[in-house]
Amino acid sequence: MVAVAILAAGRGTRMKSDLPKVLHDLGGRTLVARVLESLSEIQPSRRLVIIGYRGELVQVALQSYPDLEFVEQTQQLGTGHAIQQLLPHLKGFTGDLLVLNGDVPLLRPQTIQLLLATHQENKNAATILTAHLPNPKGYGRVFCDGQNRLQQIVEDRDCTAAQKQNHRINAGVYCFHWPDLEQVLPNLKAENDQQEYYLTDAVNFLNPVTVVDVEDYQEILGINDRKQLATAYDILQERVKDKWMAAGVTLIDPNSITIDDTVDLAPDVTIEPQTHLRGNTKIEASSHIGPGSLIENSHLGANTKVFYSVVSDSTVAAGTTIGPYAHLRGHASIGEGCRVGNFVEIKNTTIGSRTNVAHLSYLGDATLGEKVNIGAGTITANYDGVNKHQTIIGNGSKTGANSVLVAPVTIGNNVTIAAGSAITEDVPDDSLAIGRSRQVIKPGWRLKPNSD
Repeated sequence: MVAVAILAAGRGTRMKSDLPKVLHDLGGRTLVARVLESLSEIQPSRRLVIIGYRGELVQVALQSYPDLEFVEQTQQLGTGHAIQQLLPHLKGFTGDLLVLNGDVPLLRPQTIQLLLATHQENKNAATILTAHLPNPKGYGRVFCDGQNRLQQIVEDRDCTAAQKQNHRINAGVYCFHWPDLEQVLPNLKAENDQQEYYLTDAVNFLNPVTVVDVEDYQEILGINDRKQLATAYDILQERVKDKWMAAGVTLIDPNSITIDDTVDLAPDVTIEPQTHLRGNTKIEASSHIGPGSLIENSHLGANTKVFYSVVSDSTVAAGTTIGPYAHLRGHASIGEGCRVGNFVEIKNTTIGSRTNVAHLSYLGDATLGEKVNIGAGTITANYDGVNKHQTIIGNGSKTGANSVLVAPVTIGNNVTIAAGSAITEDVPDDSLAIGRSRQVIKPGWRLKPNSD
């Protein structure tokens, strides 16, 4: 059995925020949520989150994760003190305890799996994750024998000149055999400048202890301020973009593109500069997205084109072109082979295949059939000041420029709406609907001169 403890009690004063540090966003997920996601390869039997500063916010933020146990650390007196709070919660537990930090969000699941496997294969009392830093200044150095068994950890200020040549540092991620750790936790002492209890001190009482080197030291970088948060985002973006380019996606100017790691892209997708893909977005093969577009929580079919547009919480079927300067939102669903063009907004609307909404229109709370043509400036007036109402337009119908369809209204199949019409009543199939005042011309009329 494996239990996981995530240290998430600190405020993070250098973030300059009232929000607990672990709740700051990194690429669409909080820091602590990313730590929880990194457990995907080990499937622990218990997950305990140690909370402190504004812990109620952490609990609310993580309510979608089932079976989490929250342990309160009322005073933040160090990592050792945090793990001491687990003593009553893990009483009688005989498995291994993995200790992670809620502000270290870049650990790969494979790294955690390797740490745990090494710990269990060697039947260690403790196993420490270590990293080789290019510049280890300020970090304690970890010294081992030829079998990676821990010999000592020396703080940077205590290292000799020779010891400082060792670039292996403690990453602050541990795996313990809980019955062994349980025995030594009460012996920790706060004999340091900060008067805190350090989990590192517990290692001195345990044997055997092995270290595991992380392959990429960037995985163990923690977040203490906004600059480090930005650095972590850059690292995350590099991982994501490398993955998709290796999988056959073309990124034109990757530095100007951002892609959440929840996005799914098919081969032969092309992403243009200044394009941003967010949330649970899926884009099918041979689509061309951007430049200058935002796609969020949406599904785009094969061979779609989106440029200079925003698509949120919507679905676009294969072969459809969106933009420039279109906005799809609120569960818009666009059929195959459609065109949604310049300055068109579509909200909570279903559009059938081979339908065109070429320019300057608003369609809200509507259902359009196939092969419909929406003239420039057409609006569905869906809101009466109290409630939203539906507009239905049948197959093959056409609206003239500057038409207003006042919902609730149903337009039948193969209907033509004359330009400039305001339609307030249902229109049957195969009809021409004209809803405008007769033009009046008064020859010779002009404004009278102002007598002043």
